[in-house]
Amino acid sequence: MESPRARSSRSRRRSRPLLAVALAAVTVVGVTAGGTVYVQARAHSGGEPVSSATATPSATATATATATATATATATATATATATATATATATATATATATATAYEAADAEVSVDEVAVPEVDHDALLAEAMDAVDVPGEARVSVAVLALDSGAGATYGDSAFDTASIVKVDILAALLLRAQDAGRRLTTTEKAYAAAMIRNSDNDSASALWRSIGAAKGLDAANERLGLTATEGGTGMLWGLTQTTAADQLTLLRQIFGTDSELSAASRSYVQELMGTIAAGQRWGVSAAADGSSWRLKNGWLARSTTGLWDVNSIGRVTAGGAGYLVAVVSDGSATQAAGIALVESAARAAVTAVAGEASAVAGGGEASATAGQ
Repeated sequence: MESPRARSSRSRRRSRPLLAVALAAVTVVGVTAGGTVYVQARAHSGGEPVSSATATPSATATATATATATATATATATATATATATATATATATATATATATAYEAADAEVSVDEVAVPEVDHDALLAEAMDAVDVPGEARVSVAVLALDSGAGATYGDSAFDTASIVKVDILAALLLRAQDAGRRLTTTEKAYAAAMIRNSDNDSASALWRSIGAAKGLDAANERLGLTATEGGTGMLWGLTQTTAADQLTLLRQIFGTDSELSAASRSYVQELMGTIAAGQRWGVSAAADGSSWRLKNGWLARSTTGLWDVNSIGRVTAGGAGYLVAVVSDGSATQAAGIALVESAARAAVTAVAGEASAVAGGGEASATAGQ
């Protein structure tokens, strides 16, 4: 009779299956740039990979890859296991997505954009060209500097020194205002009366009084050092009208008066601007020729030299033309008459504004508020 132990042993031997079915574990290893899907099957027991398959999607379609793997292991006397893995990739074209090899490559590609060089505008050359059309008669000389306030375009024609004549009166007033600012005070009633007569009416006696107040040439030169005028030198003694200056320096003075980056306080700048906008009738010529109507603020200077009989004629100021603002300084000498000098200065002012008007009008975009002179 078979013992219980023997029956148990025999029962265990019969229960060993001759055929075992195991599901292979499928691992998607990765996707290449060309869209190939690598599938790796492993026996459920954790053995080595037994097969792999690849699938390549269409070059113009979205690839949806479904990978299945079935491994059938058959137990034999030699315990050989066989597993089969299959992978199928179904390419489905859609209207909204495209998967291509080049799409992967483009993601890493650098986009090359050709830079277009924009040539710099030589405003000095443009101004020189514009000045070629200006009639400069006889022994006359002229120099001009201009700045477009909107675009920042500026140009200068000529760098020689000229007598200031009465345009120095603006410089005298700026020096007076700096001294008052330093002392922490306002101008006195007398100083204001002198200043108004000196600027509005070009009164020489008032200018002489204030010339003494600022310390004459020494005081003017000290003020100009602060204001940034590097080529202006005060006249000797009481000859303030023979102060030497350049068009470029006068433009620097105008920037101090009409700009915000200034040694002059806002109140001081406003005061000078107001006086330059209320010039007496008969003295409103000059750079105003380049302005739209009465949109100007200026100071003129004129002087017949006793040694030659020829005229110094100068004009500095701010004008509005075509909706844009400009600072313009014109200095000249050698004109046979005052009228000839005025015509020369006005022609130069118009040429200067024209030379930089292109960029200024493009930036204006509707124009800025006019600095209209009060009449």
